[in-house]
Amino acid sequence: MNRALLARQGLLDRMPGPVSEVVAAVGALQMQYWPALRPALWSRMDEGHPEGPFQAHGAGELLTGTLLRGTIHTVAAEEYPAYAVVAAASKVGQWQANADPGPGVGELTAALKEHGAKARPIGELMEFAEAWVADNPGGVSPEEAKRQREYKWTGVMMRARFVRTPADGAWGTKTPQHFVAAPVTEAPATDAALDSVIRRHLRAFGPAAAEDVASWIAWNITPVRVALERMEELVRFADEDGRILYDLPDAPRPDPDTPAPVRLLPWFDSTLLAYAPKRRTRILPEPYRDIVYVKANGQLKPSFLVDGMVAGMWSVAVSRGAATLTLTPLQPLSASVRKELLAEAESMLAFCRPDARSHHVKVT
Repeated sequence: MNRALLARQGLLDRMPGPVSEVVAAVGALQMQYWPALRPALWSRMDEGHPEGPFQAHGAGELLTGTLLRGTIHTVAAEEYPAYAVVAAASKVGQWQANADPGPGVGELTAALKEHGAKARPIGELMEFAEAWVADNPGGVSPEEAKRQREYKWTGVMMRARFVRTPADGAWGTKTPQHFVAAPVTEAPATDAALDSVIRRHLRAFGPAAAEDVASWIAWNITPVRVALERMEELVRFADEDGRILYDLPDAPRPDPDTPAPVRLLPWFDSTLLAYAPKRRTRILPEPYRDIVYVKANGQLKPSFLVDGMVAGMWSVAVSRGAATLTLTPLQPLSASVRKELLAEAESMLAFCRPDARSHHVKVT
């Protein structure tokens, strides 16, 4: 399962471009931290350019918005509608539990989407939602309005399919702070969208169990299991615990002894989040879980792989124009692995910080 994951993620052999095809192949890239975009693609893409992911956004080939699990993800534009439908129908996007959200929530969503045809800051969109509620008494229940305020109207924003964009329209290393309604004219029905996203999950992270897919998309497991069972074309395996694992029939499943090169993964990398929390040991050793994942603030630190498994962490600091990448192993490294790791880190640092006056890599 480890080698299957690495092969599909471009972590055994880097993938050719263009950028949008690489992102589509490896699944939605979690982008809670905007500087993760460059290293996420560097580790997976062959002969990429530092400006490539920003140019792809500017050309409309990539879209970044609040999607799976109510978190920010970057996806290929043609795959956005299915992801958006599934995200809006997830537990994160649901209206207030056991309560009637009100008869006007659909109208509010449509009005907000129309208002968001022009890029706007989140505060302005929230003000619009509040004004709509005030002008339409009873349209949204008081309970639902209270819940939406607590989450900055995320539920409505997800349904209106907002994506992020720079205030000045210039894509680059600065985190995009404005929001605009995604250029989506037609969206698939929920069942069709679910089937499509499940196939994309298996294509990027399979073989996987129903609980893995459900965790990834924040859905209850029952409809996910039903969807998997109705996909007769899928092949089925069993893991050591007897769980049913589903996969696409023609997906790569390399020999377990296939050599795996050193790779660096960014903050919140999807490979560490694509499975149920207790099922991530195919790439993240259990003893390192609480080191890489900081529960206090929900942060997932950047890490590096040795023989396909997380074996340490890395960080970058820039001082007086000099960029320094620090590697922190969590286990002893052989001389050959250390040499390979340093070379990989040096190349990635130059790619991710092309504007730095100098580049340095050190191992603590």
